[in-house]
Amino acid sequence: MSAPAAKTRPPADPSADTLAALRARYRSQRQALLDDMQACALPAAPASRLPRAMAALARLADETLAALWQRAGLPGALAAVGGYGRSELFPFSDVDVLVLLPDEAGPSASLDAAVSAFVAACWDVGLEVSHSVRTVAQCLEAARQDITACTAWLEARRVAGDAALLARFEAAFAAQLDPLAFLAAKQLEQRQRHARQQDTPYALEPDCKESPGGLRDLHTIRWVARAAGFGRSWADLARSVATAREARQLARNERLLWLIRARLHLLAGRHEDRLVFERQAAVAAAFGYENRFDARGRLAQRASEQLMRRYYWCAKAVVQLSEILLQVMAQRLRAARETPPPARRINAWFSETDGALDINRDDLYQRHPRAILQTFWLYQSRPEVQSLGARTLRALYNARAAMDGRFRADPANHALFMRMLKAPAGQTHALRLMNRTSVLGRYLWVFRRIVGQMQHDLFHVYTVDQHTLMVLGNMRRFFMPEFAHEYPLCSQLAQGWQRPWVLYVAALFHDIAKGRGGDHCELGAREVRRFCRQMGIRGDDAALAEFLVREHLGMSQVAQKQDVSDPAVIARFAARVQTQRRLAGLYLLTVADIRGTSPKVWNGWKDRLLQDLYHATARHLGGHAASASALAASRQRQALALLPAGGHAAARSLWATLDGSYFTRHSAGEIAWHAQSLLHEGSGAAEGRPVIAARGAPGGEGLQVLVHAPDQPDLFARLCGWFHRAGLSIHDARIHTSRSGWALDTFQISSAHPLAGEADAGEADEQKAATAALIARVQTGLAAALASRAALPAVRLGRQSARVRSFPLTPHVEWQSDDSGQRWRLSVTASDRAGLLYGISRVLAAHGISVELARISTLGERAEDTFLLHSPDLAHASVQMQVEQELIAALQGSPPAKA
Repeated sequence: MSAPAAKTRPPADPSADTLAALRARYRSQRQALLDDMQACALPAAPASRLPRAMAALARLADETLAALWQRAGLPGALAAVGGYGRSELFPFSDVDVLVLLPDEAGPSASLDAAVSAFVAACWDVGLEVSHSVRTVAQCLEAARQDITACTAWLEARRVAGDAALLARFEAAFAAQLDPLAFLAAKQLEQRQRHARQQDTPYALEPDCKESPGGLRDLHTIRWVARAAGFGRSWADLARSVATAREARQLARNERLLWLIRARLHLLAGRHEDRLVFERQAAVAAAFGYENRFDARGRLAQRASEQLMRRYYWCAKAVVQLSEILLQVMAQRLRAARETPPPARRINAWFSETDGALDINRDDLYQRHPRAILQTFWLYQSRPEVQSLGARTLRALYNARAAMDGRFRADPANHALFMRMLKAPAGQTHALRLMNRTSVLGRYLWVFRRIVGQMQHDLFHVYTVDQHTLMVLGNMRRFFMPEFAHEYPLCSQLAQGWQRPWVLYVAALFHDIAKGRGGDHCELGAREVRRFCRQMGIRGDDAALAEFLVREHLGMSQVAQKQDVSDPAVIARFAARVQTQRRLAGLYLLTVADIRGTSPKVWNGWKDRLLQDLYHATARHLGGHAASASALAASRQRQALALLPAGGHAAARSLWATLDGSYFTRHSAGEIAWHAQSLLHEGSGAAEGRPVIAARGAPGGEGLQVLVHAPDQPDLFARLCGWFHRAGLSIHDARIHTSRSGWALDTFQISSAHPLAGEADAGEADEQKAATAALIARVQTGLAAALASRAALPAVRLGRQSARVRSFPLTPHVEWQSDDSGQRWRLSVTASDRAGLLYGISRVLAAHGISVELARISTLGERAEDTFLLHSPDLAHASVQMQVEQELIAALQGSPPAKA
């Protein structure tokens, strides 16, 4: 007889009234234990309180199940398995049980009914059991076929019934179990589980049980140790395969994970193992964390960030210890069966065995601390070294005392670290391993402060240390020929770059001061200046590293928030950069930084903006800067070359109605496309009707849309409203009004379909059709919107994400006049949500404010939008204040004061 694990509520027991007393006792005692667990995470609670409470909850389940088993009169034995088998019962964990039947118990309707009645009684009492029903032979067969079943039976513990039957099963199971095969299967299972959990302990919303460094990794160590006979507790492992310090660390980190998991269960009122955003603040409060503020009263670090940093450090230690102990146990088990592979001596300190680097004596790092960095230099520079052996990993984990102030100040270590940065390859490879083994933060003490530092800014999705190493990795790729196709301009600049290690230093330090409060760019510049002095970096190289760290946000801010077609903007940025080398370095760091922020932040539109700014600034620095009028004339000549000769006169006639900013804000190709669309024979423009044209954007991301229509005060808002209702996102808008009173507006919008040219051959036709359908939809929809004379629809902002709700961003509005005092730059920062741009444009339309340029920048779930506005009324502070109040209300979802 066999039944799969089940957790569906069976039919109620007809004699349920006889269970009333048992139900009342179980539920009252369980509630008392849960009340006790509520206080277990408090700062003053003893470390042993939660384990005692979990064990008491398991004993209560034992007593209740034993009573129900006796009442059921079933043959065989009832065993606890899984976490319940370990007596680790969390408030809402599964109560996993095995109904073990004797082999002679064949299938029968009466036995099935008795088992069903027992399970129904469990549910009626309040024990939501997950159960399986098997004979001894069936259990042994399941263990051979299924690693999950094998693991469950490993932890079987008698609750009630035939003790001799369970003992026979345990003996047969132990005789059948192959510890080395079990270890290999659990390692494969662990790798697969880690892959499902983003393969990082630094996930934004980690699962404290399943994520790398979670409880399941600790369970895996115990399971393998138990199967191999190395012990069942951390104290047992300290006498077999672990050091005393490792055992203490395992126990301490397990207690923290227990506390977090128990608190999550209690907060959710159900089985919940994920540290989701909505729960992080409440869990942090239970641990006694409070928000930290800087000297000016600004929020410097949230309580939840402090909790998450503690969690990440814990998870990182668990990952390290898991790797060490599983390797140690594997070596012990293999040594008992086969001759180990020969070790090849590298030098007096190290040997290599089957691709793994091992130290020649256990106390190497205590005797020679300089050998610590040598470990990573060999890993970086010797192709045959693919990993670190268990002996080396353990020695590094236990060598933290050797990495003291003298170690960090040792000139020999400085020289070796710089040698690693200056090597032809392997920097990312080595530094990531240094961080994973906690050596990088011990050597660069300033780096230690950002390890596990979360960034709740709605667009970074990695901790600061992980982001930093991703930026370094991106920078390295620019210098690798095999990746030249990814970012051609970056690769082109990298090929002509002398001393690329300066860029690696800048990447390593660009966010080094995050989480301290204050301007992390200025603070980081001080840190990299100190590093350069310590490492002997002098002159232009030190000045460049400091400049790049201080200015690493500047290029993206100018590109995405200012009008880079304005020669004055380019002149100011060129004065800030000063040299071509600084410009190239800043461009490389900016691209690497944005790419390492989040998979959702980088796109082709940002790439184009940055390239335009780079090229314009390079021309200015090279002495080839053109005035606005000269640039406009040049663009017209280039556009004419793209047009048929018969259209030149009509194009010139059209261009005569437009001012110079139109030509400086558009490329020659765009100007030619506009002219072709507006001057096409039979077009609406010739007949005084609006013209709407669209095409795939260069680069294949989204569409470029042209709207030529009689100007009206709410035109921009009306167009934004239609794009919002159509579910399309605007990335850029450029607004022009001709001398004849017609608006010539262009938009860059996002599309769900890439152009056919970017797709595989088999998908090209389908994507081409999707692009054509989107173009037709845009043209038809916008034409209907322009024809409507109805009032602008009300703004209905979309729902905020869980992350935004948990880490709200206060909307911010900033005004700045241009040099002429005729135009105003409006900067808006808010949590991104559908309808945001339409809400802003509706407020501006209500005040008759003309929009000349709109830059819509979405950084994850953070919107940073910039508008170039024109209105004589904005010169009055009272008008600015009124508009600002209405904008804040619109950003928060409140109706504006004016319709």
